[in-house]
Amino acid sequence: MAGDDIQEQRDLLLDGWDEAAKGWGRQADRTQSVALPVSEWMIARAQPAPGEQVLELAAGPGDTGYMAARLIAPGGTLICSDAVSGMLDVARERAEDLGITNVEFKRLQLEWIDLPTASVDVVLCRWALMLIFDPAAALRECRRVLKPGGRLALAVWDPPEANPWATIIQRTLVELGHVEPQAGGGPGMFSLAAPGQLTGLLEDAAFFDIETRSVPIVRRYTSVLDWLGETRDLSRQFSAVWGRLPDEERQRLRDAVAAAAAEYIDESGAVALPGSSLAASASA
Repeated sequence: MAGDDIQEQRDLLLDGWDEAAKGWGRQADRTQSVALPVSEWMIARAQPAPGEQVLELAAGPGDTGYMAARLIAPGGTLICSDAVSGMLDVARERAEDLGITNVEFKRLQLEWIDLPTASVDVVLCRWALMLIFDPAAALRECRRVLKPGGRLALAVWDPPEANPWATIIQRTLVELGHVEPQAGGGPGMFSLAAPGQLTGLLEDAAFFDIETRSVPIVRRYTSVLDWLGETRDLSRQFSAVWGRLPDEERQRLRDAVAAAAAEYIDESGAVALPGSSLAASASA
């Protein structure tokens, strides 16, 4: 893909995230509850300490960074960053709600981090590296902005078969003809899921003391409708499909999702969907 085409696709992706920001804000508490095991693993490996400077990239609602912000006080500062202003607005609101005051907000890209070399002690990045066109460049930038001895902690997703919470709805949309199958080879939820791929990228970016671990998660819903409601908030694609369907097609979609997820639904209709995140830590 030519450079101009990549930039156009990058701009489209960012526009999509900006449009999705309000939905992510509405779902922030539930998302963080689900993601807590991953964030806790990242924080335990990064070991943010009082007085340090922590950078969270693609922060979204800011969950993992705000856990770090409490640990670096007094004297430390969290740089909460995202590539789109809508997500930063959500992060600001959550910081105010949580009483986080030792935080600065910056609009930053992963592939070119507009910060000085060797300026931060810790970099955090949860569930974003696989969604960009050049993860190798992003990791080189993380290495550049980290001080000698600085720590990186990040998370991507394990393979599709380990994440039925994400694949069932997408597969159902394809089977019903509402969306086209996703093309391989570009950014995507599972683009860094291949064994050894993430470790190789970290080694190429000159990180050492690399550790990776699969961290299980569970997404719980009171019903299939509750699950679809969250998906409408978090997925621009699903929201667009749902918005254009007549009532009978919406019911058909609900029934198809329920049938595909039957093994994860109990007698009350509650849904418990397993997932697995690949977390990594490294030193600079």
